[in-house]
Amino acid sequence: MFLAKAATIVVAIVAVIIVVLASTVKHKSDKGELRITNLSEELEELKHGLKEELLSKKQFKAYEKQLKAEEKAKDKAADDASTGKVFVIDFKGSIDAAEVASLREEISAILAIADKGDEVVVNVESGGGMVHGYGLASSQLDRLRQANIPLTVCVDKVAASGGYMMACVANKIYAAPFAIVGSIGVVAQLPNFSRLLKKHEIDYEQHTAGNFKRTLTVFGENTDEGRQKFQEELEETHVLFKEFVGKYRPELDLAKVATGEHWYGQQAIELGLVDAISTSDDVIMSLAGERNVYKIRYQIRKKLADKIAHGASLSVNAIFNRLIEKNRPM
Repeated sequence: MFLAKAATIVVAIVAVIIVVLASTVKHKSDKGELRITNLSEELEELKHGLKEELLSKKQFKAYEKQLKAEEKAKDKAADDASTGKVFVIDFKGSIDAAEVASLREEISAILAIADKGDEVVVNVESGGGMVHGYGLASSQLDRLRQANIPLTVCVDKVAASGGYMMACVANKIYAAPFAIVGSIGVVAQLPNFSRLLKKHEIDYEQHTAGNFKRTLTVFGENTDEGRQKFQEELEETHVLFKEFVGKYRPELDLAKVATGEHWYGQQAIELGLVDAISTSDDVIMSLAGERNVYKIRYQIRKKLADKIAHGASLSVNAIFNRLIEKNRPM
């Protein structure tokens, strides 16, 4: 009994602290900060440290001499505007694509400083989600295309549905051999509790102005007319999705790939969904050998409630991705 009372008191204290923190965070600014990391320098430092450990003093001295010559050549190439820089962005999307708030800031920052010859690499990881959220995320990537900045998308794990909607905007798509790609389709599902409410003699009323203001409902009785209209809306969204993909990848056989199915990277390249098989690490290391590569990250200060909601969304998204993987035959 004592332990139960103590546990109850602790839980109550924690609840009070959470409420206080939530009310405190409300007054903080929603603005964030832009962080820039020189990936080229990080790779060089890693390489330098390994060489120092593994080579003899004589070999390491020769390596450092060679390194200075390479750095001089690289600096000379960097002065050439045509060489350009590479900017890397990570996009790990949740169901509501809330990460687009940071994405738009990152892309705006790049557009503000981009020169001729610059390039952008976006690492996309998402199993999709809300149409309007991923539609906006795709439009943000299109800003780079409209500015004639070469855009590359790398898919290491999954770019399905809304994730592929983003990926298809790129000039070139790389995918890891077992990355999940595709799922060009639309899905919607919801439970209906009308029979349960009737069983317990609970009335539910819903009033609308407009025949199709609400097609399907969770608590009321659904009609065949409402179901048909809802299906029509899904089909219309699917048509828009296919047209969007076809705009950026006109060589695709949409009748074959826009069935809602997903494929692994090795299969996706044969279908034309991706252009090459490679991990983002190999792509970035290859670019860093010749050019300066910078990682751009905009971090928004989130409210406590937003952090909890975002964590829950990521958890649901992770479960969704695991279900896709499990249902895919080996």
